[in-house]
Amino acid sequence: MSTLLTLDALLFHMIGGQLKRFAKARKDLLVAVNEMVRHMFEEIDYILEGQNAERFASLYSYSHNKQKKSKDTVGKNTEHRKANCVKVPKIYWNLTRKSVLTMEWIDGIKLTDELSLKKASLDHKKLIDQGLYCSLRQLLEVGFFHADPHPGNLVATEDGSLAYFDFGMMGDIPRHFRVGLIRVLVHFVNRDSLGLANDFLSLGFIPEGANVEAVSNALQASFGDGTRQSRDFQAIMEQLYDVMYEFNFSLPPDYALVIRALGSLEGTAKALDPDFKVIESAYPFVIGRLLVDPNPDMRRILRELLIRNDGSIRWNRLERLIAAISEQATESTEDAGNPEGKSSSPLGWKSFDMHAVVAATEDLFHFILSEKGLRVRIFLLRDIISAADAFLQDEVVACFFDEKVQARDTSQPEGGAMVERVIKGLKSFQHAVKLAPDVWMAMLIRMAVKPEVHKFMFAVVLALFKHSGYKIPETVFIFVSRVMHKVVKKGNQDCL
Repeated sequence: MSTLLTLDALLFHMIGGQLKRFAKARKDLLVAVNEMVRHMFEEIDYILEGQNAERFASLYSYSHNKQKKSKDTVGKNTEHRKANCVKVPKIYWNLTRKSVLTMEWIDGIKLTDELSLKKASLDHKKLIDQGLYCSLRQLLEVGFFHADPHPGNLVATEDGSLAYFDFGMMGDIPRHFRVGLIRVLVHFVNRDSLGLANDFLSLGFIPEGANVEAVSNALQASFGDGTRQSRDFQAIMEQLYDVMYEFNFSLPPDYALVIRALGSLEGTAKALDPDFKVIESAYPFVIGRLLVDPNPDMRRILRELLIRNDGSIRWNRLERLIAAISEQATESTEDAGNPEGKSSSPLGWKSFDMHAVVAATEDLFHFILSEKGLRVRIFLLRDIISAADAFLQDEVVACFFDEKVQARDTSQPEGGAMVERVIKGLKSFQHAVKLAPDVWMAMLIRMAVKPEVHKFMFAVVLALFKHSGYKIPETVFIFVSRVMHKVVKKGNQDCL
């Protein structure tokens, strides 16, 4: 087998060299060929595959972690039991050689066998969620990942776990690339083409000295009008392929494996749920990572998610984040009260740790109150004044005349009825605070004693006072005019 692969490798190298020389193929073609050849030889090295399987099991398999219970806390074991039901076959090293791999037999059901899954009463959503959670941990949290999770390498066991096989093709990405991948996902969701272009430059996808602005413009054009933001992974890659080819993108080998892994993951999940979209489904995990990880890089990405480049706040996104924290924290509280330690929801792993949420909130407040947050404070003052105007007009005046508030234009991404949004956001925030009042109150007390908070609150009061100097007379004039209009209209009706 190794002889045949060596001949194949020589042929690939010869063909690649000729294509590069005569067909003006991409300069990184031989790099891709060499990487493919390397994986070909790794695939037939069963000692290496066995080592990969054991490393994978130690990182992600609950059954493996259970054997090390004495080294783990009960809470951690419960967390693994709830969300990390992954099995990996045991390797029998005394019967394994470089060309022979002997491992444990695991009975399972193919994920494409819908009838057998139904007979075993296995929940499709839970299976998808377990596979998604394990894959996202591999790609975004740990770095060591299975590069080929297609339906042939995954089976469902009778107890609802997922068993992984075939560890010949694995990838290992360092933290810098994992953080970069999270940043790419956030910038893609934000449709921040300039942020994406800079991400591609820092990750080495495009060469130093490349025209970042041109790449940004091409990415912006590929986004279209933004009406089809929620699409599957294949459609997203097709959307980006033209830009990648035009600007001679060069993907590092492990990132090419990441793309393969995400494509395989989505294809496997679609066997259970045809509407599954990996980017959309991964977003809650990404948010969770941003909230939990206090690393400055992750905090910066969280700020980019909620604050635009010009300093204005993405209120719709902040509102959705607060609502998600409130909803998922509720699920977490319900699961904590379950005496059997079983998750009441297949999405239990998406629950947010309130201590991490509070820490992230405090860091965000510190940034807003710092010198770097000056522009954010300016926009925040503007938004507070706009909210006060909306309350005065839509609630006070409209309520006096017993009129229904007409919803504002919602066609814009950040549009909507401001007062309703503020009230809804405050209710969600209040609910989140009730779930961990001690933690929130401690943070609010720490913030309340800071001079920067006093200074900003004084600026808010002063701005509202100055604004009211002409806004209140204007509102009173409108109010009197409408009263007089009503009186005249009623008088005309009485005359008739």
